[in-house]
Amino acid sequence: MTLILSSFILVRMGLSGNTGMLSALLIGGVVCTALSVAGGFVTDLKVGYWLGTTPKKQETWKFLGILVSAASTALVIFILNDAFGFKDSKQLPAPQANAMAAIIQPLMSSVPAPWVLYLVGAMISLILVTIGISPLAFALGMYLPQDLNTPLIIGGLLAWFVTTRSKNEKLNNARFSRGTLIASGFIAGGSLFGVLNAIVHFVDKDWNDKYFNAHWAESQGGEILGLVMFLLLFGYALWDTMRAKEE
Repeated sequence: MTLILSSFILVRMGLSGNTGMLSALLIGGVVCTALSVAGGFVTDLKVGYWLGTTPKKQETWKFLGILVSAASTALVIFILNDAFGFKDSKQLPAPQANAMAAIIQPLMSSVPAPWVLYLVGAMISLILVTIGISPLAFALGMYLPQDLNTPLIIGGLLAWFVTTRSKNEKLNNARFSRGTLIASGFIAGGSLFGVLNAIVHFVDKDWNDKYFNAHWAESQGGEILGLVMFLLLFGYALWDTMRAKEE
């Protein structure tokens, strides 16, 4: 919605084309960053209250953390682009970026914007809210590729399973919270190893050919090993989640 409104206003002000798209992306990035930092800081304040610290100290270190994270993120983006590239990249499909581009480009060019499709999406969201289904989860399933949707489906089934094994609501909530924490760890671990892989390619672009057969990863043996590891992670998540105790 931020991208649509900002793009519409910028076009009315006479700013379009590549300059207008860049301006709209900058506005969207500022809004997204502000929301994420504000949301994280609210949680930090709650934790700081429990630990006995003061908001002033937290704000000081929060600003420092923002500077460090901004610098490190820019460096990681540079490494990812050099290692794999963002345009037409199999390693970095960037579905969210493609979705934003599909929204901005019609608004910033002479091509008419697909307002009918936007209206249909809004109507579908209202229907989903009415019947108790999350529009965000539905939308993610619509535009994310299958290799990202599959873990989401498995995670959703796991969440349903662990929260319906007991009639004790507190125990189910404890299991759900523990499962969410484990899933967050999987996401963070996958991201870190993805960056590590990019750093290896950044340092030595022929690393796959020298030390690892790139074609093996797409072979039947590689697929079987990947499936086995995925099942092991699923089994661990299920086992550890069910160990949660009522708080």
